[in-house]
Amino acid sequence: MIALNVNGNIRKVDVSDDMPLLWILRDVLNMTGTKFGCGWGLCGACTVQIDGQPTRSCITPIAAVAGKRVTTIEAIGTTPAGKKIQQAWLALDVPQCGYCQSGQIMSASALLAANPKPSDADIDDAMAGNICRCGTYPRIRAAIKQAAGLSTADTRTLAKEAQ
Repeated sequence: MIALNVNGNIRKVDVSDDMPLLWILRDVLNMTGTKFGCGWGLCGACTVQIDGQPTRSCITPIAAVAGKRVTTIEAIGTTPAGKKIQQAWLALDVPQCGYCQSGQIMSASALLAANPKPSDADIDDAMAGNICRCGTYPRIRAAIKQAAGLSTADTRTLAKEAQ
């Protein structure tokens, strides 16, 4: 039996130590907001935060998260940075198909929590590896900037131009 701190709640699961966190979340705990994408940690769809750091859950064995805080998309809106990111995502209509968005939001909110006023290079670094097959990258960048309070009208214009 392994005890996990998921979204501030201690959850006990009876699984193998090497089972990936993604499958614990989705199949054991029925938390389906975290998505399966590639299974290799390359696409970012499965991103969660472990102790505030964006982490690919598809390649993270459950044993690696013992004693750490796991935050998923289901609870990210309860954090100050997560709430700002989610509000900006909605205001700028960031998602298209939406499949990658939980991973995108998890990476963006970790960035904003660590760096409240990120530069374009900071955004590029933090969001690298989060793939959006619909190409909503300009809207994602605009939403991060809006959440950070870096611009207002510019973000709406940039988001509209990306459509």
